[in-house]
Amino acid sequence: MAQALVRYLVKQRILNNGHEEALFPGVFAIFGHGNVTCLGEALETVKDLMPTWRGQNEQSMALAGVAYAKTKHRRQIMIATSSIGPGCTNLLTAAATAHANRMPILLLSGDTFANRLPDPVLQQVENFHNPNMTVTDAFQAFTRYWDRINRPEQLISSLPQAVATMLDPADCGPVFIGLPQDIQAEAFDYPQAFFKETVHQIPKPRPDRDSIAQAAQILRESKKPLIISGGGVFYSGATAELVSFAEIYNIPVVETIAGRGVMLHDHPQNAGPLGVIGSSSANTLAAEADVVLAVGTRLQDFTTGSWSVFGNEQMRLISLNAARYDAHKHRALSVVGDALVGIEELGQSLGDWKGPEAWASQAKSLYGEWNHTVDEHSGPTGTVPPSYAHVVGAINRVCDETDLVLTAAGGFPGELCKNWKTKAVGTFHCEFGFSCMGYEIAGGWGAKMADPGRDVIVLVGDGSYLMMNSDIYSSVLTGHKLIVVVCDNGGFGVINRLQNFKGSASFNNLISDSKVNEVLHVDFVQHAKSMGALGEQVDNINELEEAFNRAKAADRTYVIAITIQQHQWTPGDAWWDVGVPEVSEREQVRQAKADHTEGQKNQRLGI
Repeated sequence: MAQALVRYLVKQRILNNGHEEALFPGVFAIFGHGNVTCLGEALETVKDLMPTWRGQNEQSMALAGVAYAKTKHRRQIMIATSSIGPGCTNLLTAAATAHANRMPILLLSGDTFANRLPDPVLQQVENFHNPNMTVTDAFQAFTRYWDRINRPEQLISSLPQAVATMLDPADCGPVFIGLPQDIQAEAFDYPQAFFKETVHQIPKPRPDRDSIAQAAQILRESKKPLIISGGGVFYSGATAELVSFAEIYNIPVVETIAGRGVMLHDHPQNAGPLGVIGSSSANTLAAEADVVLAVGTRLQDFTTGSWSVFGNEQMRLISLNAARYDAHKHRALSVVGDALVGIEELGQSLGDWKGPEAWASQAKSLYGEWNHTVDEHSGPTGTVPPSYAHVVGAINRVCDETDLVLTAAGGFPGELCKNWKTKAVGTFHCEFGFSCMGYEIAGGWGAKMADPGRDVIVLVGDGSYLMMNSDIYSSVLTGHKLIVVVCDNGGFGVINRLQNFKGSASFNNLISDSKVNEVLHVDFVQHAKSMGALGEQVDNINELEEAFNRAKAADRTYVIAITIQQHQWTPGDAWWDVGVPEVSEREQVRQAKADHTEGQKNQRLGI
């Protein structure tokens, strides 16, 4: 059965812009009992067709697979395989990250014996009320397709459904298949047709004509239209079409975190990133807009300011999305279909209509003011220590146009989203659907693997670095060079910021405010060097820029560490809904609760 599984996966191809390539270009694996003797044996026979990459941690290797798919705009899918126990459960966080971000990855885990004869086996977690339940059942909560193969012939019906799910623009996400150890070893006379080479194409479902007509009518009636560009614009291959649409119809465009980098920084229709870690320009426009066209976005709370950024009570929302679930949020006119096709058909229905010039001019003016703020916070400085924004600005000034910048959690998503000036489309990669600490370096490895022709710049805080860093070693072993910039602010700085902002004292976030014997400095450079990387410590922005040039010239992963400010952040934020105690002995908390309650009055009810 394991041999049949591998042979089937090797035979799956995909047509991408007229070019045929492997649908499953590789496998991340850590072998143990449950996947080494059968699945491992089968993978070894195809190592030249579908290479297996040895991971250091199941979670991080699967996160690398998620980043690979994101970099490939969901057009190629990596596989991650684990043994039956802690190796399997280590995949859970990566599965949740893929699910939240609508990213495809195929997770293959060993499982206990279907025949139960050896039970309980090593690493088996027994459930007294249900002997059929194993740790693999935990993946049902956050996978788009889940199966356990209890007979070898079940592959014939299960695998095509798994592939179809991962290629469906609406249902795209992680797939989990549990592989009991005894069933992997069983033989079955599979039909030859099962192993016939299959070339897939990602479907582009067309929206309903009536919904397109209604959307066009609503836009024609608008005085202050606004486009929100989401990650689905990338996945649909609709970046050029969305930019052209905005140009033709004179509509300002604001970007979500996943949609960041659809437009060049200085494009006339660019009005900045939207939301909690967005720009004052985008948030001001959202507060006034009377029609919002949201394209390819699930409208996460960091985009909508917990649904507080839309201040016009008469605002009408049009949601163009391949996923019905996302398209029907918050009283939207739902245009369910592919972003590229939907944009094209909406344009045909709009005819010669254009958005008002006064509104477009207002957007340009606000964006100009915002860029002045960006320059103030991220421009050249001699300040020591510098801020996150200073680091982002420095890297942005000296990097190549096509370099990919990547981050995920902590203070970097906000500072990168606000201060990064996009030089080329598709050069911004921020995992913020799940905001998974530890994604950064693992994700960098996967992104570099997906696109080895350009440098991948990983921006990571000290907290995320300490949580998961072993793929520095992976990147050196496999020759996938990364440039890793570690910003050390002495702990979990951005959560300390939130803690203080909501009235609480600093506690258990910064190392200096935690229960420790003494505050110790981690030598991140020496740590990285111990894993085979190159690197250096710098103290200021000039040294950072010079070190970055040396990193560009290096032949392997290069780590640059710099100490930064703990309390300096770029403004522009929208309001965000988090729990604040109704009762507290601290006056600061009581005031924060009063301020928060006032902010809740601006929330748009999702009815």
